[in-house]
Amino acid sequence: MAIKLIEKMDGNVLEAKVSGKLTHEDYEHFVPKCEEMLKQHGKVRVLFEMVDFQGWETAALWDEIKFDLKHFSDIDRIAMVGERKWEKGMTVFCRPFTKAKVRYFDCAEAGEARVWLEGDITDQ
Repeated sequence: MAIKLIEKMDGNVLEAKVSGKLTHEDYEHFVPKCEEMLKQHGKVRVLFEMVDFQGWETAALWDEIKFDLKHFSDIDRIAMVGERKWEKGMTVFCRPFTKAKVRYFDCAEAGEARVWLEGDITDQ
């Protein structure tokens, strides 16, 4: 499995640590967990931490698109933490698929990403 999920802040923040290539099976784990949190809290925030991330298999990319369309307004913030230039570019690519505030942080800024993610909704 290329994804590890950790629930934080009483279930309002989902940390997803991803490595390797995401698969359909990873989404079979991620989607129910996120939807469970949405039922409990209405909206969630996501930390998407990429470590040696290699992208998505085709089926997983389709799963991602379906998830984004279904939950377009359900996520407040997405903090993307990565180590490569193309991962930073994903931040810009993701913005049209969500109403969430999306921000990229380098690996060395993971702590800052968590602070921003858990901050007051008025924080930029």
